[in-house]
Amino acid sequence: MRLPIYLTAGNDENTANQVVSNAIRWTDKVWDKISDADMWLNIMFSSIRILIIFIITRIVIKVVYRIIDRSMARKQEGKIRVNPRRFVTIGELLKNATSITCNFIMILLLLSEIDVQVGPLLASAGVLGLAIGFGAQGLVKDVITGFFIILEDQFAVGDVIQTGSYKGTVEVIGLRTTKLVSWQGEVHIIPNGTIASVTNYSMSNSLAVVDIPMKADLTLDESVHLVKQSLAGIEERNLNIVKVPDVLGIQSMSTSEYVIRIVSECMPNSRASVERQIQGDVKKILEYHERSKQAALEQAATLDKDEGDGAGGA
Repeated sequence: MRLPIYLTAGNDENTANQVVSNAIRWTDKVWDKISDADMWLNIMFSSIRILIIFIITRIVIKVVYRIIDRSMARKQEGKIRVNPRRFVTIGELLKNATSITCNFIMILLLLSEIDVQVGPLLASAGVLGLAIGFGAQGLVKDVITGFFIILEDQFAVGDVIQTGSYKGTVEVIGLRTTKLVSWQGEVHIIPNGTIASVTNYSMSNSLAVVDIPMKADLTLDESVHLVKQSLAGIEERNLNIVKVPDVLGIQSMSTSEYVIRIVSECMPNSRASVERQIQGDVKKILEYHERSKQAALEQAATLDKDEGDGAGGA
């Protein structure tokens, strides 16, 4: 009966000795790790490299930010028509792109410093980006087109443009959509990706063209004289007129009338008001000429009548 007890006690003693020995070996391993000078040197150099990578990334971002600010300031000073919101938008976009790119590269370098394989991560990021690109093709197209609309200065807020069948004043330029307000007050929200071509009526001076029909009983010299007389001082009456209107001459003619063409350079998007001004002034001088002519005829008829009555009485 003692033999099993002895054997059991012996087994317990062996097990206890084995546990103690394992604990001592584990402690020795931990101590060896802690006292490993090479490991601490590697940790120290890795920490230094991580700190240097972080500092260099911050410096690069700051330098690129300053370059972007100076470039936008030079472009803003060099342009005739300045839209500060446009340059602020471009600058912020470039800064965000710079920050995302630099921080992404920094994270990859930091992961490589702690012995993380970045190859599978890059492959996963590429697959994820490809999936997002296929799923949001329209959104990506809108954003890219909006960025180039702002970057290339195709149109600005307040410009009158036409794209496709939509024409109006630009109210908002966003990265995804552009808002137009028509002259009737309708608001058109157009995705930037659908803007294939744009006609901008506000980028350069306009040319007002007016055709004035004249009666055939007026000679050409009389008509040109009357038109020039009506246009005298028109640039003071309408400040949108850049140059004095030019009377080109006969544009077309028939047996009953001929048409005289007038052209005038005017400010952007003011062609309609200038044409109305020219037409109104010419109409007034023609009416005045017609009244004067009619009054002269009536006066001549009265004199003839008076002379006739006097002769009959004698």
